[in-house]
Amino acid sequence: MLLDPSQVPGPEMYRFLISAVVPRPIAFVSTRSVDGTVNLAPFSYFNAISSTPPLIGISIVDRPGDAKDTLLNIRATGEFVVNLVCEPMLAAMAKTAGDWPSGTNEFEIAGLTPAPSERVAPPYVLESPLQLECRLHREIPLGNAFLVVGEIVLARVSDAALTEGRVDPVKLAPVGRLGGEFYSLMREVVKEPRPRVSRTTGAPLG
Repeated sequence: MLLDPSQVPGPEMYRFLISAVVPRPIAFVSTRSVDGTVNLAPFSYFNAISSTPPLIGISIVDRPGDAKDTLLNIRATGEFVVNLVCEPMLAAMAKTAGDWPSGTNEFEIAGLTPAPSERVAPPYVLESPLQLECRLHREIPLGNAFLVVGEIVLARVSDAALTEGRVDPVKLAPVGRLGGEFYSLMREVVKEPRPRVSRTTGAPLG
């Protein structure tokens, strides 16, 4: 099968991309509006961008005239929290993915617990084993989406997800996003060392 983006309708290209670029990490984003209403929504166009400063990027699809509460809240306050979705949270997270009316408190819909953050106003998800408290670094329009770049001002990780001071992917039990209504679960981790070579000669090191 060959796909020419210039000949493929946008919705069909979207379905192809979310099935082909897998698994994707999920940014479960909590925000707070200017009037104090909290919002919680998942986004799978998400990844780390830079470590100095620590930046993450979340792509939010544009809805002309009906922007998502997450985007509106980030624009208004400049703050948000990315909560990692672990396996026990999967069903609850999926509930928040519905097209709920603006102003809906998805914490209540999902039965999740808002907990006070330390550096930003939006609460974090207590049930999540890892949270990234962020401030807006910049917003970049790209195609039919906006890339929201956030700077991490505080990272919080449950001690139960650590091994020798490092985040353990098996203990973290992250959920990955696939196409349609499908998700991937962490079941096995393999180690494959990369070669150590000289950058100037290509000769093996050590």
